This record gives sequence, structure tokens and C-alpha cells, in this order.
Amino acid sequence: MSELPDFHGPHVRHRADAEVIDWCEPKQRFDRVRIRRHTCECKARVLEFCTTGGLAWVRRTDRLADACQVRESHPQRTDEAEKLWRRLLNGEAR
Repeated sequence: MSELPDFHGPHVRHRADAEVIDWCEPKQRFDRVRIRRHTCECKARVLEFCTTGGLAWVRRTDRLADACQVRESHPQRTDEAEKLWRRLLNGEAR
């Protein structure tokens, strides 16, 4: 029997000098949303790269002891959201 592959996603780096992102309450804006990428589920904070209709944004879920808190970046062009995604993973934004 073969071993299952390791399905860990990327981990977010943390830097004290990171730019603070304007996170918003999630709104039901679109009928269908595709999660294109996500960070590792082994951490309390999970990021998802979401797309629909030519727009993209990052969803942040903080799994707290008593609840989950979900916030999202503003929808923007996919190339701009890709830059934000890279900055978040590299610890340049938080």
C-alpha cells in the first residue's frame, strides 16, 4: 500500500513591519466563487485566493477558540489580487 502525499499548502511568513491591509466584512456579492489557492490548514489563520467574473480577492479566516472570523480584501483585477497574495505569503502585508 502506498503512502498518501503530503497536502500541506504554503505557510504565511510574519514580519513586524508588514503593511496592514484594509480587511472588510464578507458580502454576498457573487453567485459563484472559485477558490484558486489556499494556505495550509494546519494554522489558525487560513487565506484563500478567490475569483469570479474577472475579479479576485483574498479571504482571511481566523479560527478562534470560540468562533471563526472571516474577512476579505476588496475585489480587484486578478493581477492586482495576485500581487496582494504574494505580499501576504511573503509577510510583506498582513
